[in-house]
Amino acid sequence: MAGEWRTAASGATREVLDPADATVLAVVAEGGAEDADAAIAAAHEAFGNGRGPWPATPVAERAALLRRVADLLRRDREELGLLESRDAGKTLEEGRVDVDCVADAFRYFADLVAGESGGRVVDAGSPDVHSVVVHEPVGVCALITPWNYPLLQASWKIAPALAAGNTVVVKPSEITPLTTIALVRLLVEAGLPDGAANLVTGPGDPVGARMAEHPLVDLVSFTGGLASGTRVMRAAADTVKKVALELGGKNPNVVFADACTTAEGFDTAVDQALNAAFVHSGQVCSAGSRLIVEESLRERFVAELARRADRIRIGRGTDPGVECGPLVSAAQLARTEDFVASALAEGAVLRAGGERPDEPGLADGWFYRPTVLDRCHRGMRIVREEVFGPVLTVETFRTEDEAVALANDTEYGLAGAVWTADAGRARRVAGRLRHGTVWINDFHPYLPQAEWGGFGKSGIGRELGPAGLAEYRESKHVYQNLAPRPVRWFKG
Repeated sequence: MAGEWRTAASGATREVLDPADATVLAVVAEGGAEDADAAIAAAHEAFGNGRGPWPATPVAERAALLRRVADLLRRDREELGLLESRDAGKTLEEGRVDVDCVADAFRYFADLVAGESGGRVVDAGSPDVHSVVVHEPVGVCALITPWNYPLLQASWKIAPALAAGNTVVVKPSEITPLTTIALVRLLVEAGLPDGAANLVTGPGDPVGARMAEHPLVDLVSFTGGLASGTRVMRAAADTVKKVALELGGKNPNVVFADACTTAEGFDTAVDQALNAAFVHSGQVCSAGSRLIVEESLRERFVAELARRADRIRIGRGTDPGVECGPLVSAAQLARTEDFVASALAEGAVLRAGGERPDEPGLADGWFYRPTVLDRCHRGMRIVREEVFGPVLTVETFRTEDEAVALANDTEYGLAGAVWTADAGRARRVAGRLRHGTVWINDFHPYLPQAEWGGFGKSGIGRELGPAGLAEYRESKHVYQNLAPRPVRWFKG
């Protein structure tokens, strides 16, 4: 913080474990509330009421620095991809793709701010008035990121916050902090002024909690679970700071029978259902964990889906040919097992997986087989709540209205998909789905220039796109009277 790397005030440390075998990957500082206070103070001083070194940096220079960060990410792609794979458990190729996406995010926000004009001119209806709306940085931004996509989610917050001229305090998940540490080092290497970016490693309580309630923090952006997100919102309320929350989803993947009338269509829909549910072992906020398939197609579709799920290659993410890595922690593995057990007790039919693998070399890691649960319904806990594991539930429908009703029958609303060969139906269903992102005949792609966020309990605010930049800004209306004269409202 404030341009130097420090140990925790208490001297405490934490071991970061490899989820593939539970061995120690690294030892990092275990920060506390005192460390959060120091980092926030450094960010506040560096912001300097908007006149500090970074907010006062011309926009073109801020954009140039973000582009340098993108170049450094490309330079270190292999190293960072490997670190992300080992820390989060994902495959090496997933780690590499994440680095590419992070670089894209920095470039996007650099280009976005560099291409802006000096504000939005407002017609006041008089030639004697010049009226303009300008955008200024919010101030000190507390950025709290999750364990599943540590590098990517950090970039979705850091890049727009810095592009807008804010100073930041970043708290990565204590489970997967390593690539965020590496990213902050790249910010320093790129020339970011001291105090503009500060990092505190440590648990949500007390570090994240202190960041959310601190009176010198002007905005808190949190990505994580619903329960933690609501605590962040409550903590931020007393100081009436801006809050942005992305709290996950229970995402429907709706498949109509007409999408599968050809061999190619059937193969694609099944393949994408696997992709939707099992990428990164299902530890994805937008995972298509709810398959909602037309009743006439169910048996054929689920049988093939289960057959392929059983053939997914499980192992250490850095090993050649591995398609699905471990869960991130022992706690996440236990949570997944508990969800599956409860689903079976409530009447779900196991079609694939449902257990830990017994292959040599996997016993010490937190692995779980990709699991398909058939005959599920909305009364089941596993259909209502986010598992964050490699588990896919199957529900069925008979009519378009029923499909939409099922897809929208959730407290969340982050993402969803519809598969159909009928273009009219595709547009109708997409228009009726209450989710922040809707894919038609696809699943998972996102664009840095398109907003990301959810309806309902999936959160408030948006990341990425122009709205993602706007989260980190305040709008100011500047009204200039070019020919002032007495109003004579009061006659004297």
